[in-house]
Amino acid sequence: MMDSPTRTFHLPLAADLAWGAGLTALMVAVAGIGFGLPGGYYAVAILLYLAVALPVYCFWPQGQDFGWANRATLVRAAMVVMLVALAPFLEGLGNWLWLYGSLCLLALILDGVDGAIARATRSITDFGARFDMELDALFILGLCVAVLALEKAGAWVLALGLMRYAFLAAGQWLDFMNQPLPESFRRKTVCVWQVVTLMIAILPLTPTAFATWTLALALALLCYSFFTDLRWLYQTGRQP
Repeated sequence: MMDSPTRTFHLPLAADLAWGAGLTALMVAVAGIGFGLPGGYYAVAILLYLAVALPVYCFWPQGQDFGWANRATLVRAAMVVMLVALAPFLEGLGNWLWLYGSLCLLALILDGVDGAIARATRSITDFGARFDMELDALFILGLCVAVLALEKAGAWVLALGLMRYAFLAAGQWLDFMNQPLPESFRRKTVCVWQVVTLMIAILPLTPTAFATWTLALALALLCYSFFTDLRWLYQTGRQP
């Protein structure tokens, strides 16, 4: 008697994005009701989830299962959307900022889960890496907005979160910037310093002066890192 063929799990992409939207709505609603946030908070959350979901829908190959690693990233995306939407409204939270900081730390810890799942299931893809990277960029931008809302630094702190988007935008006109960059310990170290200083800055006990100077150092290091990568891309792009 022949064994029946093994059926693999498959869920339509629309279904994955639908449960992701439901999870996001639940997290957003709990935070909004708990903190008594205005309607603008919900509007920002909706726009942010659309900004995450639409590129996924457009660029993921139709007909293929989304995969458990990408689903783990989608769970983290729900938390990141809630945290970023909440960022402009932090000024009135008082000691609840400790809870916000703890959730940010949890989101940072979850950053490694999707990669571990991808390695365990041998489903590492360029799409998954890019999905994770863009979610990290959104999270960092949200932390910058949080620091600005708490008046721990001036509007210049937004450059920490916007520099990557400026880099991507410039790549639309400068072809040499679209080459893949090699792995870099320097780049990873600067990114870790950037995230850690932002998360420390939002805590209630962090003095404004300390937050300002550490974030200024993070911005200087980030500018140096981007300049180093740009120089490498330009020199490599000029070679025949």
